[in-house]
Amino acid sequence: MRASAAAGPPLPRRVDPRRQVLPDGAAPGRRRPPRPAARRRLHPALARGLASAAADALADLHAIDIEATGLVALGHPDGYVRRQVEGWTKRYLAAKTDDIPAVEAVAAWLSGHMPTSGAPTLLHNDFKYDNLVLAPDDLTRITAILDWEMATVGDPLMDLGTALCYWVQADDPPELQAFAFGPTHAPGSFTRAEFAEHYARRTGRSLDAIHFYYAFGLFKTAVVAQQIYLRFARGHTQDPRFAIMIEAVRVLAAQAERATASSHL
Repeated sequence: MRASAAAGPPLPRRVDPRRQVLPDGAAPGRRRPPRPAARRRLHPALARGLASAAADALADLHAIDIEATGLVALGHPDGYVRRQVEGWTKRYLAAKTDDIPAVEAVAAWLSGHMPTSGAPTLLHNDFKYDNLVLAPDDLTRITAILDWEMATVGDPLMDLGTALCYWVQADDPPELQAFAFGPTHAPGSFTRAEFAEHYARRTGRSLDAIHFYYAFGLFKTAVVAQQIYLRFARGHTQDPRFAIMIEAVRVLAAQAERATASSHL
């Protein structure tokens, strides 16, 4: 991905055979021992700066010229949204254990409300705080993005929807906050709407259908949780962390159903 470097800052410079993005100086196939950063209080200005940097990084990623870099070969962007909705619905039905009406209600809604996609871009497909590497001397500077196993090309707002589904905010129900990925709900941080609006200002993309993309991100993550829970339900693991995944399915599906009934975040 070195060819993408000119398209914007802190994007991946080297990728190992498993598409693991590595900071400069790290060797493929092994992890660099972590260097503990100085302990810092996540004060409101720092929380907001980190949120802004994350939104900028996603916008920069989607600015990469997939034709000039050859990254268009990663996938088939035509029909991407439909394939995702249909594919994740099938995965849910194949992994279903408990009767959770909200999941299938959201799947049906998504199937009937697919928006028209804009120009395709590179997609990370798992963009969240714990996949970002921060500079130890400046926690608002992102130096690398990790975990590219699901990278492809398609509708960039699907990537934004995934990022938003991980973005728990301070006024969310406690059960949703229990599944937060990083301090997105810290005082001073962006709300989901602020994150999306910052991204939209950087990219010029419309947020008219943002509730679809957010609902899809939640739905997809609920299906992943269901697949994990299935392993526990079938006795393939006794790990208690897997046992609670069915609660994650319920919480995420309920939030997705709320998103389908709203035109905003």
